[in-house]
Amino acid sequence: MADPYSTLGVARGASEADIKKAYRKLAKELHPDRNADNPAASERFSTVTAAYDLLSDADKRARFDRGEIDGDGNPAAPFGFGGGGGGGGGFQSGGADFGDIFEGLFGGRGGGGRNPFGQRVAAKGANKAYRLAVGFEEAAASRVQRITLADGKTIDVKLPAGVETGTQMRLAGKGETGPGGAGDAIVTIEVGGHAFYRREGDAVHLDLPVTLAEAVLGASVKVPTVDGPVMLTVPPGSSSGKTLRLRGKGFTGKGGARGDQLVTLMVEVPDDAALKAWAEASGESLGNPRARLGV
Repeated sequence: MADPYSTLGVARGASEADIKKAYRKLAKELHPDRNADNPAASERFSTVTAAYDLLSDADKRARFDRGEIDGDGNPAAPFGFGGGGGGGGGFQSGGADFGDIFEGLFGGRGGGGRNPFGQRVAAKGANKAYRLAVGFEEAAASRVQRITLADGKTIDVKLPAGVETGTQMRLAGKGETGPGGAGDAIVTIEVGGHAFYRREGDAVHLDLPVTLAEAVLGASVKVPTVDGPVMLTVPPGSSSGKTLRLRGKGFTGKGGARGDQLVTLMVEVPDDAALKAWAEASGESLGNPRARLGV
């Protein structure tokens, strides 16, 4: 593969954010769903995805920058190898150029790479790009997902920690077949939205309606979470905007720890007649909550 920086059109010193921005722009333009009649775009999408996969991994990027691996993530040939023992570009013995033999077996020049001895080796098949749509709750709960591959086979995969839209997974050997073995499947994940949950970092936020009586007197109420309903204690004297925390009910972060669900109480005030009847029944005066403001 070509220089991954050139593939994404970024400088070697580009920040992680710049690399991600460049990838998303190209992926949007080249995605197979938008280029069904353009095989070249699909192939280019796979190349761009592979480049991003390398540069978004801090360890792989550092190793590439040091020249330890090539753009495909394979070990680079050590300095001094590949020149032969005094007779040209390939490994030679008795006048036979084994470099040419390998080229004949594996499709000629440009079909593969070279091993540390300068011999040409077979090229692996192309990577295959896939898109996996994952529901909000499934992503938050890290539920196992099933992917149908191009050959009709299915595979179950575990979502990575810190999953979000744009996260990629590499499935080794699940790409196109080639003389040097199969390429990889590059799976780009798209996390869906939700009707009443919203995500901020690893936290899941929920606005929870409660009655005036539940807020004033306190109550134990059922609350939905991505793992299923749980009971939540509403303290007496709660007001709208009060936020309660359900630990471990958010998304799993990249470090492996799970975030929380933050529940914001939204007190639903009854109509005037019901409010008056409740106040009379409870013997409570509605009072003046603005007295401390001097009015």
